[in-house]
Amino acid sequence: QVQLVESGGGLVQPGGSLRLSCAAAASGNIFRINNMAWYRQAPGQQRELVANITSGSSTNYADSVKGRFTISRDGPKNTVYLQMNSLKPEDTAVYYCNAQGRVGDIWSRFESWGQGTQVTVSP
Repeated sequence: QVQLVESGGGLVQPGGSLRLSCAAAASGNIFRINNMAWYRQAPGQQRELVANITSGSSTNYADSVKGRFTISRDGPKNTVYLQMNSLKPEDTAVYYCNAQGRVGDIWSRFESWGQGTQVTVSP
């Protein structure tokens, strides 16, 4: 019901920066997003939370990215961003956007995932 479209992944050298974007849309439905988050999954590993941001802009980060990554959101545009600085090879993963909230005439709960975007940090 609510689709998430991600962009901004790619190949970057260690120490470099990337900015990921995730835009939410729901054709024909009104919706409200409460929590948005970024997760990542490296090959052979479980998906892990990178950062999340509430509707009130409270943020939470994984210890491994604190001080290097910044999550932010543009409420009117229903978009969340992840600014990634000082990237390390261990940040290499597929990054997924996640959104939770309410949608439709009866204000049902929803949780949606983006399609994933590859981030590769390599010399």
